[in-house]
Parts: sequence; C-alpha cells; structure tokens
Amino acid sequence: MRDVLIPAIFSLSALLWGITSPIWAKRSDRVGRKPMIALGLAAFAVSMSLCAVVVFMGLQRWLPVWAVFLLLLLSRAIFGAVGSAANPASQAFVAERTRRSERTQAMASLAGAFGLGTVVGPFVAPLFELPAMGVARLSGPMFAFALFAFAVLVVVVRGLEETPPPADPDAGRPSGRSAGPDLSRSAGPGVGPGRPDAAARSSFALWRDPRLAPFLIYGFLVASCQTAQGYTLGFLIIDKLHLAPIKAQGFTAVAMGAGAVSGLLAQWGLIRMFGMGAKDLLRWGVGLAAAANLLVAFAPSYWAVVAGYAMASLGYGFARPGFTAGASLSVSGPEQASAAGAIASINGASVIVAPVLAVWMYEQAPPSPFLLNGLILAGLLAYAVLNRTLKSVEDAPASEAATTAAELERAEDAGPGF
Repeated sequence: MRDVLIPAIFSLSALLWGITSPIWAKRSDRVGRKPMIALGLAAFAVSMSLCAVVVFMGLQRWLPVWAVFLLLLLSRAIFGAVGSAANPASQAFVAERTRRSERTQAMASLAGAFGLGTVVGPFVAPLFELPAMGVARLSGPMFAFALFAFAVLVVVVRGLEETPPPADPDAGRPSGRSAGPDLSRSAGPGVGPGRPDAAARSSFALWRDPRLAPFLIYGFLVASCQTAQGYTLGFLIIDKLHLAPIKAQGFTAVAMGAGAVSGLLAQWGLIRMFGMGAKDLLRWGVGLAAAANLLVAFAPSYWAVVAGYAMASLGYGFARPGFTAGASLSVSGPEQASAAGAIASINGASVIVAPVLAVWMYEQAPPSPFLLNGLILAGLLAYAVLNRTLKSVEDAPASEAATTAAELERAEDAGPGF
C-alpha cells in the first residue's frame, strides 16, 4: 500500500496542474508571458523547499509518517496549482516568435529543455547527499534543486526580455496563400500587441474544438503511457536485480539517464537532422514506443530493460513535440496561449490516474502495464495514420486555421446547438 501512496502525492499535484493550466494560460494573455513564467518558477522553488524541509524532518523522526505524507501532499500541490503557470506561457512565448515552418523544431527544442533535468538530475543528486547531514542526507538534493530554481528565477526576471511578438511571424513571406482574416485585432486597455481580445475563446472551449481534439486525445494517451512506464521502472529494476530499493537506486538512475539521453537525442538532434515534421513525429513516436514497451514487458535482464526504456523514451521524444507542434500549427496566433494551456492540462491529467493504476497492475502481474501500453500505442499509430486532422496537420495553411476559428466563434455565438 505504501508504494501506491508515493504516486498519489504526484496525482494530486497533476490534478491541480490540469485544472489550473488553462487558467494561467488565459492570464498570460492579459499580463504577458514573462510574469507567468516567473510565477511558475517561484512556485516550483517554494514547493521544492517545503518538500525538502518535510523530508528532512521525517528522516529525523520529528514527524509521524502520516504527517509527512500529508505535508508532502500539500507541498507538492503548490507546484501543481501555481507552478503550472510557466509551461503554457513558455510554449506560447516560443510559438508567437517562430514561423510555421520552424514551429516543430522549436517545440522539440523546448521539450528537450524541459527534459534536460531528467538527464542531469539523477547523476547530480547524489552529490548533494552530504554525509554531514547524517540520516537526513537524502533531503540534500531537494534543498539544492530549490536553490537552483531560485537562481533560475533571478535569471528570468533580470534577463528575459518580453517584447511584443509580431501579429503574424509569417507576415510578408511569400507562400502563395492569402494571409486570411486578422484575429489579433486591438482589444482595448490592458491587452498588449498580439494578444487576443476579450472575445477570444477560453482554453476550456478549445477542448471542443475539432482542430485540437485529436491532438489532445493523442497527447493524453501518449503522456499516460510514458507516465505509467516511468513510475513502474524502479519497481521492475528492483525485481530484476533482486536488490533493496536503496541499493537499486544507482541502477535506476542509469536507466533513467539512458532514457533521458534518448529523448534529448530525438528532440535536439534527430528531428532537426532529418527535418521531421509533426506528421512524421506523430507516427514514428508511438510506433517506436509500442515496440519498446513489448521489449520491456518480456525483458530477460536488467540491460534489456534499460534498452527498452531508452527506445521508448526515443519514441516519446518524437511523439510529444509532434502533438504539441501539431496543436500549435492548427490554431491562429492569438490562440497560442489557449492551445498551450490545453496541452499543459492534458500533460497534467495524465499523471492523475496512470501512476496509481500502473503500480497496481504491476503488483498483480509485472508485464501487464507494459503490455497495456503497447496496445494503446499501437492503436495510436493507427489513429495517427487514419485520422483526418492528424494526417493533414502540415497541409493546412495559417489562413485556414484562422478561418476555422472565426467559424467556430460564430457557431458558439449561435447557441447550444454547436
């Protein structure tokens, strides 16, 4: 039962992340991207600091186990509720400053930056387990990462310049297509250039948008599969090596590092090297991840598990920027923050149920979560090939997305028949 309580802490945080991401995205339209990025970083720093204090006190046995659990639940919830401000604001910041032809590579680079911590973290963390802290040394990495977050916050506040983005990054570039209607008209006081006006639709309304729904479905299932695999990896390695959890920690870090490097290889190398577009990423990503989950399910040894996890991470490294860039390409400029909020929301929602369900399934039959992942991912491959929106993501010009947005606004104004 204690194994299930650990992902439960992250599940509450993820639930709050899924609820608040669209709210913060809409807020960033009003006050700008930089303040929301700074707010999210500050929330992460505070949340990590509180978690470190709670773990320290728990290891010193100053708190009972139930109090440690509740305080960790609340401390992590701060990150889910407020830390979610940074993700959609960052994505919208990048989307507003890139041309459509550059969008997939830009989103892949951003995803790689988010994932860089999973490469550095497992290898750097042991350096902060200071012997002078005695039994509480395991809280050392949390204190260190909290300080690092505060340092990054200072860099963002002092160094990030938020100039108004162009209304249309592709404006003035010959494409053979009309520019389409301008949906970034002035909205009056308090709304900067390039921001949507008060009539702009909310992130929640975009969940009903036929331009985005296929990407949200695809993204939620991919993120859920990746989350399930990540939360069961440590248990699988412990069982393969027949080691105590503490002794298996280094082996788990190696596997996580291999997966993170694979993800970065995809997002910072292969996508750019082969000029892969969103459509390619949507297909290759789930295809590779499906095969990799089957390999992990029947892995005969520790190194087979590492190879399978690295291969799966390569697939996820393709798929995640695929659906993120696809969603961005499918909407007009003023809707970028709302689309980013919807994407951030489904990423959070994927951590609500998947960890607990995956750990429970693993306890019943170790191969079962990986087999289920393989089945879901294979289905997504078929979905990416057959779905009209997913298979034509790079064919629709920006003017078409803008026209569709206008038509949807008129349909919403007509009443509940939409």
